[in-house]
Amino acid sequence: MSGFSFFDYRDDELNIEAVGLLQIAEQFGTPCYVYSRAAIAAAYQEFDAAFAGSDHLICYAVKANSNLAILNLLARFGSGFDIVSGGELQRVLKAGGDPQKIVFSGVGKNTNEIRQALAANILCFNVESKAELIVLNQLANKMNKIAPVSLRVNPNVDAKTHPYISTGLKENKFGISTDEAEAIYLCAKDFTNIRFTGLDCHIGSQLTEISPFVQASEKILGLLDRLETKGIEIEHLDLGGGLGIRYTDETPPSIKDYVSALCTSTAQHNKRLLIEPGRSLVGNAGLLLTKIEYLKQTPDKNFAVVDAAMNDLLRPALYDAHHEILPVVRNKHATKTYQIVGPICETGDFLGHNRELSLSDGDLLAVMSAGAYGMTMSSNYNTRPRAAEIMIDGDNIHLIRARESIEQLIAGEKVLPE
Repeated sequence: MSGFSFFDYRDDELNIEAVGLLQIAEQFGTPCYVYSRAAIAAAYQEFDAAFAGSDHLICYAVKANSNLAILNLLARFGSGFDIVSGGELQRVLKAGGDPQKIVFSGVGKNTNEIRQALAANILCFNVESKAELIVLNQLANKMNKIAPVSLRVNPNVDAKTHPYISTGLKENKFGISTDEAEAIYLCAKDFTNIRFTGLDCHIGSQLTEISPFVQASEKILGLLDRLETKGIEIEHLDLGGGLGIRYTDETPPSIKDYVSALCTSTAQHNKRLLIEPGRSLVGNAGLLLTKIEYLKQTPDKNFAVVDAAMNDLLRPALYDAHHEILPVVRNKHATKTYQIVGPICETGDFLGHNRELSLSDGDLLAVMSAGAYGMTMSSNYNTRPRAAEIMIDGDNIHLIRARESIEQLIAGEKVLPE
């Protein structure tokens, strides 16, 4: 089941750790997201162990899943955090994250966000343009701060992933060219309130091969060598994230092989290594639980209309992403080919096409590998309240985010006076 070692069938009912999904649906309703604490812990520990004593910092990419309970869990493990907004900064701090383990990425940091991060004394700003660097220098000067900076270099490496999540090609909006980055580092004295501490790159998400990571790191190391020959001292290398997971038939590298490749490629430089995994920490730790509202048959297709929709899980509509879809309770009836669709008034509102399943009205389905970029990309389209989130810890069930109400959605709205 897509690499889910903490999800299995017992007496034909799908369980997460020691809890059956029927109980979850009865207690909390559907749709809802359900996560395994043990799966998140195991993934983090596998990353940490793979470094085998090397100086490193794992900075979880908060955009993958920003629930406070997940952030707090990772903070207790010792994780750092990769943020891309002021809101994510506030989440991490509220969840107990250490500011000195936070890196701030993103191409469009606004002045308020920069001030918040300077005030919090974060570990590093991953700067993506000279214009941003100038603004950061000015704001740091006004606040009497020295801003730690790592330039995000765009290595022009093909990540061989979906074009919407490829970030390391020269036509992408991300990062600075190698030549421009070198010129900026060599003019470090012009930025009086900047301390250049690192080199950064990130080439994309859901990568299933090691070679693009190695190719990108080699380009970064070439720049590092040139800088050091000119007396520029770099403290850390931030090699980004992007390691893929198995959704269906992908064969991504293991965490151990991925980290080993990065450590091997950088071994001669004796720098602290930062990595920013997101999907590979939480993706296979969660699922979206949904109920069939209606089975609809047309002359051409069979539709299973479920209560989850594209506002709950956008990835299929946005990327044509494939998620395995499993019945919560297995039966031995004949299967049919179904289109698993939601109730939203868009043809693009689907969770899966052409799935061979044996279904009845009211059945529960589990949309697997939904722990990353599920809840964080959800919306209130069609005035649909966002789903509840549940964390399973052994046989303990924790509601970590209550389902929204319509009253909450419209609380800030006002009608015009007559």
